[in-house]
Amino acid sequence: MSAAVAELAQMMSVSRACEAFDFPRSSLYRLRQEPVVKTRQAKATSQRTLSEVERTKVLSLLHSERFQDSAPRQVWATMLDEGEHLCSVSTMYRILRIQAEGKERRNLALHPTYTRPELLATAPNQLWSWDITWLRGPQPLVYYYLYVILDVFSRYVVGWLLAEEESAALAEQLIAESCGKQGIVAGELTLHADRGAPMTSKPVAQLLEDLGVAKSHSRPYTSNDNPYSEAQFKTMKYRPDYPDRFEGLQEAHTWAVSFFDWYNNEHRHSNLGLMTPAMVHLGLAEQVTAQRQQVLTAAYAQHPERYVRGRPTPPALPTTVWINPPHPATMLTASATGAD
Repeated sequence: MSAAVAELAQMMSVSRACEAFDFPRSSLYRLRQEPVVKTRQAKATSQRTLSEVERTKVLSLLHSERFQDSAPRQVWATMLDEGEHLCSVSTMYRILRIQAEGKERRNLALHPTYTRPELLATAPNQLWSWDITWLRGPQPLVYYYLYVILDVFSRYVVGWLLAEEESAALAEQLIAESCGKQGIVAGELTLHADRGAPMTSKPVAQLLEDLGVAKSHSRPYTSNDNPYSEAQFKTMKYRPDYPDRFEGLQEAHTWAVSFFDWYNNEHRHSNLGLMTPAMVHLGLAEQVTAQRQQVLTAAYAQHPERYVRGRPTPPALPTTVWINPPHPATMLTASATGAD
């Protein structure tokens, strides 16, 4: 019918031809139009995109034996400290996602958020946290006890001890030795712990009083009131070389020596501006930040088009670290009333 209407429309008006066949004029006009062939235009490549050679180099670095067990943030910070900047952390994750390698390698436990004691640190050796964890021995029901004291501001392990028992005497010894090594002065340190027997023992309480160290404890039955020690133990037990069991106390001690050296001097902590605890605890943070800025400035000068937000800066180091920061409403009330 459409062909007949089109032929008749050559001899008379379109309206009369369409009326004769009861054919819509819009359909006739649509048939007269030439079909429009849509072509997909190739997407322009951004100037910020890494070249194939650069992507291959980044992927090879992430696959290397040195970094195969490290997160991209750790790799980025390590290479930055060595004077090389290949790409951003997000670009490393993007490259891994393309290779289907960006998933979490372990099933991590999720913990609910609990109210914690209100403790503040603005520098090293103001607030320490300590706890004891069990290391599995060669047989069931055989454990070794690892005592660890952690500086909350720098995450630096200031002292640790491994023993076959859990006792107040050993805790007292470790605390006294750690305070001596760090040169703790009376009235400047708070020591936080949970309510385990060694932590609440009278010998430890008396020692802290003699040293002029304030004591703080978690609420009963709330282990997460001591979050920094718990997080440090989690980092330790999620290490790729952490064994299911230790064959003896000496083997456990040897492993612990290696781990704490790595943790203090090599581990780039995500909450420390990707610096190691030693850098922060020993006062090297400003120097490291300045050196990182020089590397980033040079990278920006070479490829400014890759930095859409302008000149890059290294991750900032936090100036305050809290165990349970006060609720904003509480802080406003205290400010209004002039309370300290």
